[in-house]
Amino acid sequence: MEKNNKLIEVKNLTKFFNINKGILSTKKNYVKAVDDVSFSIKKGETLGLVGESGCGKTTTGRTILKLYEPTSGEIIYDGKDIAKLKNKDMLSYRRKMQMIFQDPYASLNSRMTVGDIIGEPIEIHKLMSKSEKYEKVQYLLNRVGLNPDHANRYPHEFSGGQRQRIGIARALAVEPEFIVCDEPISALDVSIQAQVVNMLEDLQEDLGLTYLFIAHDLSMVKHISNKIGVMYLGKLVELADSSELYKNPLHPYTKALLSAIPVPDPNMAAQNKRIVLEGEIPSPINPPKGCRFSSRCKYAKPECREGNFELKDAGGGHMVACNLYYR
Repeated sequence: MEKNNKLIEVKNLTKFFNINKGILSTKKNYVKAVDDVSFSIKKGETLGLVGESGCGKTTTGRTILKLYEPTSGEIIYDGKDIAKLKNKDMLSYRRKMQMIFQDPYASLNSRMTVGDIIGEPIEIHKLMSKSEKYEKVQYLLNRVGLNPDHANRYPHEFSGGQRQRIGIARALAVEPEFIVCDEPISALDVSIQAQVVNMLEDLQEDLGLTYLFIAHDLSMVKHISNKIGVMYLGKLVELADSSELYKNPLHPYTKALLSAIPVPDPNMAAQNKRIVLEGEIPSPINPPKGCRFSSRCKYAKPECREGNFELKDAGGGHMVACNLYYR
């Protein structure tokens, strides 16, 4: 597989939610969940997406998969813009693009057996016969570290980590190329998180998968991602190679996020000064003009509160949306 080819290109992606209530309402108010976001992911690679809760990470992932219809922008999958495709035209892409959900219990139908849950996508896409489907389900359960006999059990009979493995098996059932991993480890015990991440890496290497990995755990994102994007209030504020971002963060918001990573060594922890952000996150309904982080940034200047701050190359492909590094 050629890793130089881009599988996913997101260009100026926007997703606004209309929050008007009542048919007599005249003023339109929108939650600007994702606002003019652009990035790309090469085949076989992982882009990590991090940021505070409510910054638009999950909405970005769901909009790319067309679970939410984009307000504007392009979603180019393997050279084809799918942003405006209707449901019937999206069916073939649904097979290529799958999602692993954050809550491994809520995402599984409690009334269906594990075998039916994993086999349902195969039936929808009419990929194989019943006997072949049965063998495929057995194979997938074994592939994600579960006993094939578990196919006859129900989701409530499993632990959180096991349920997430079932969700991963379901995503793999239609042999996708691209998977959005929406905080797949945040609801799991710490002892299980590493196992799931290692399994995702093994699957990626064996099957040539491409991931958008959404998470809060910055240390885990560094471990699995080739590139990392940092979101704040619906905007992408920094984008760089994983090692470069951790070694040389540029945006003040990124620096604050990285300073919050726990350090197991007490001596090193004492040397690392925690950056505490002051103020509250502005409303996504009425975000600040200019840089959206300006209301909480100690380096903010008057010009930071004006204009449209887009990602620009600060050197070596390290992209940042900050007035401090514009050339």
